[in-house]
Amino acid sequence: MSQAPGATDVFGPIRTLLEDPSITEIMVNAPDKIFIEQKGLLKKTPLKFGSSQEILKLIEHIARAVGRSINVDSPYLDARLPDGSRVNAVIPPVAVDGPSLTIRRFPAQTPNLQDLVNKKALDEKMAYFLHCCVAAKINILISGGTGSGKTTMLNALSYSIPAHERVVSLEDAAELRLTGENVVRLEARPASEKFSEISIRDLLVNSLRMRPDRIILGECRGREAYDMISAMSTGHNGSLTTIHANSSRDALRRLESLLILAESGMPIEVARYNMARSIELIIQITRFANGARRVIEITEVAGLEGDIILTQELFNYQPDVGFKCLGFVPRLASKFAAAGIDFPRDFFSDSYSIKMKAK
Repeated sequence: MSQAPGATDVFGPIRTLLEDPSITEIMVNAPDKIFIEQKGLLKKTPLKFGSSQEILKLIEHIARAVGRSINVDSPYLDARLPDGSRVNAVIPPVAVDGPSLTIRRFPAQTPNLQDLVNKKALDEKMAYFLHCCVAAKINILISGGTGSGKTTMLNALSYSIPAHERVVSLEDAAELRLTGENVVRLEARPASEKFSEISIRDLLVNSLRMRPDRIILGECRGREAYDMISAMSTGHNGSLTTIHANSSRDALRRLESLLILAESGMPIEVARYNMARSIELIIQITRFANGARRVIEITEVAGLEGDIILTQELFNYQPDVGFKCLGFVPRLASKFAAAGIDFPRDFFSDSYSIKMKAK
């Protein structure tokens, strides 16, 4: 966001941070507490604002620039800057110690699967398997903690969607940078003094009328979970979403809770049945203490036995071993041939190695 010539730069000390492409997150907790994330690591900077009022002035400037307002009646802001950066701001009375600002930035070039292989986020074999899963229209849930790289993985997988398919993406604040031509990006809108709320669930229901081949939901975290699962099981195969969880099993538990929340009174066995017939693959991502982000599990959802969702871990990462294919042939591999994918029969054996140019 630029300033008028001769005007005081409202971004103050963080202007230099905004101009550094290696910085992925800027966190202003107080005038003298400015932190950044760089190469996956958090560090405090020596930079300072003159006062809390300067931070508040910056937050109000950003809110006006994106057509929003922030005040004591609505003391938080979640928005997207013109360059694609995501902004979250909180002010008193919610922010007890004064206004706080977080800016998440994204690389100019969206990384693909091969880029993630080069960064050691996964290996060639895992990347090729995921490429085939997306091309074969497998429903995928990407799970991980905050800042683990879920959105990055979602973007990377999108390169494997055939170019002719119509894709509709839904987000609270648009972060995805999908590469196809027939893509419609929808963004939720919070309630304000001038406008009523447009929720993710509203957008998801509307998207079903837009003839999507696939639906990509930036994050599954509320009542929209039910509509997303329903869409996956009623013809929108190959859909993708993310969820906050620390393991693939935790991801299923969280999704189960969201389904029951969305449809009050839904029996737990019905929730599990809907999940088992919709989600086919879970990708679990973790950010390590050294800042590295890696896929630590790729797990197939293999069906339902009684009221227990069956899973089978296909790949994992162990710090003392590295990435490992566990040798199990997933049921979903049967869909590759139907999708016209020439998938090696011995792919999951220890002896099979691959060198690919992942999309």
